[in-house]
Amino acid sequence: RNPTIRVYDKFLFQTQDPSCSVFLCCLPLLVLRVFMNYLVYIHYSTTMASSSGNSSGSSKLQNSGSEGDLQVVMDQRKRKRMLSNRESARRSRMRKQQHLDDLLAQVTQLKKENHQILTSTNITAQHLVNVEAENSVLSAQMVELSQRLQSLTDILDYINTNNSNHVFETEQIQASSDLNFMNNPWNMMYFNQQPIMAAADIFQY
Repeated sequence: RNPTIRVYDKFLFQTQDPSCSVFLCCLPLLVLRVFMNYLVYIHYSTTMASSSGNSSGSSKLQNSGSEGDLQVVMDQRKRKRMLSNRESARRSRMRKQQHLDDLLAQVTQLKKENHQILTSTNITAQHLVNVEAENSVLSAQMVELSQRLQSLTDILDYINTNNSNHVFETEQIQASSDLNFMNNPWNMMYFNQQPIMAAADIFQY
């Protein structure tokens, strides 16, 4: 059916007033059409308003639901980010603590090595002092022995010089004695007899 007729029937059904129907029947056709169009406009305006209200309400509900879901997602992300930051901070603290422990261990090791080096240095210094003392003693002994050696050398030179002079004098005395002996005629007679006696002595052995 024509929408205008449906609206007109609905209007008559809602009014339930015979005078109104009589009034509508007495109206000219042009006025009746204008009036009917006005009724149609009012009907569709009301229908559109109600439908728009329903749609706006549903959209508000959807928007509120979407906002709730978005808030949940944001809270989850925030919670995950907090957990991630907390875990990162924990790992960072562990790394720093490990680095600190390593540094403390290195300090302890270096102190131990430093103590060993100081002990070795003190021992070496003591050995150096002992060696220097022994060197001083040996130097003094060397000087003393050198002086003794020089003294002994001087004594030997003196003795050798005196022995040489004594031997020379002894040889001179012996040579002069032999010469005097040979010049004595009695000694010559003795030498003339001596070979025979020597020969006899030889045969005795």
